[in-house]
Amino acid sequence: MTSAPLAARLTVPSGPLFFPVTAYGPDGGVDLDVYRAHVRRGVDAGAAAVFACCGTGEFHALTPEEFGACVRAAVEETAGRVPVLAGAGYGTALAVRYARLAEEAGADGLLAMPPYLVVAGQEGLLRHYQEVAAATALPVIVYQRDNAVFSPETVVELARTDGVVGLKDGLGDLDLMQRIVSAVRTDAPDGDFLYFNGLPTAEQTQLAYRALGVTLYSSAVFCFAPEIALAFHRALREGDDAVAHRLLDGFYRPFVELRAQGHGYAVALVKAGVRLRGLDVGEVRTPLREPAEEHVKQLAQLIERGQALLDAEGDR
Repeated sequence: MTSAPLAARLTVPSGPLFFPVTAYGPDGGVDLDVYRAHVRRGVDAGAAAVFACCGTGEFHALTPEEFGACVRAAVEETAGRVPVLAGAGYGTALAVRYARLAEEAGADGLLAMPPYLVVAGQEGLLRHYQEVAAATALPVIVYQRDNAVFSPETVVELARTDGVVGLKDGLGDLDLMQRIVSAVRTDAPDGDFLYFNGLPTAEQTQLAYRALGVTLYSSAVFCFAPEIALAFHRALREGDDAVAHRLLDGFYRPFVELRAQGHGYAVALVKAGVRLRGLDVGEVRTPLREPAEEHVKQLAQLIERGQALLDAEGDR
C-alpha cells in the first residue's frame, strides 16, 4: 500500500489505467509467475494504476484465495510505483469479505462491482456501498453498470459517504452522467470526487466523456498493445484530436466491431491479444469461451495496423 491519497494520485494520471488479465496455467490454476510478469510489463510500459482482479481480470471466476494471492502479487510487483486497486463484489457480505482480503493484501483501493443478480432500489444500493466502504480503510470507486444504475441524488449521497471517492460508469448514458456530474458539483462541492469512463474499449467513447469533464478511463487495449493505448492517451492529454481520430478510425472502431462478434470477447479477445504479444496467460475460464480462430487472426492484423499508424505518426 502506498501512502499518498488515492484520489490525488489518480486526478491527473500519467498514463492509462491498467486492468490486467488473470493468468492461468495448463492445469487451469492461477499462474502467479506469469501474472506477475504481466503486471510488471504494464507498469514498466507506463500504466498510471493497476486494477487487479476486476472485470478484465475475471473477478467472477476467482476463488477468494486466488483473489487474495493475485492482489498481493500485483502489490508486490508494483512496489509502490503506482496504486493498486482490487475488485469487490457479489452480495454485501461477500463484497465486504473481498474488500478485507484486498486490504490484507496491501491494495490501495477498491472497485466495487454491482451486486450479484438482484435489481435493487436506490436506497438498497446506497446501503450496500456504504457498508462496503465502512468495512475497510480503503477508498472505494463505485462501478455503475447492469443492475447498479444510480440516480444523481444517490451519487450525491455516495459522494458524501466516507471512503467513497469516485464513480466508474459502464452504462454509457451521457445524459445521466451529465446530470450526475452537475448534481455532485452543486450538492457535494467540497470533495474531489473522481469519474471514470468504464465502458468496454473506453477509448471509443472517451472524446465524448472528456466533454463532460471525465478524463479517467479504463484501457483493456493497454493489456496487449500498450504502445497504441499510450499514444491515444497522450493525444487526449495534449488535445491532439487529429491523432486521436486516426487511431479511432484505424484501430479502435475496427477493434470494437471485432469485439462485438462474440459474447465475452471484452475479456476473451483481450486475453488472446496478450498471448499474441508473447505472454502465455492461458485461456479464459468458463462460462466465457475462447475467441474463434478467425477472430484471433483478425486481431493480429488489427494490432499490426495500429502499429503502422504509430509508425506513420512518427514519420510526420
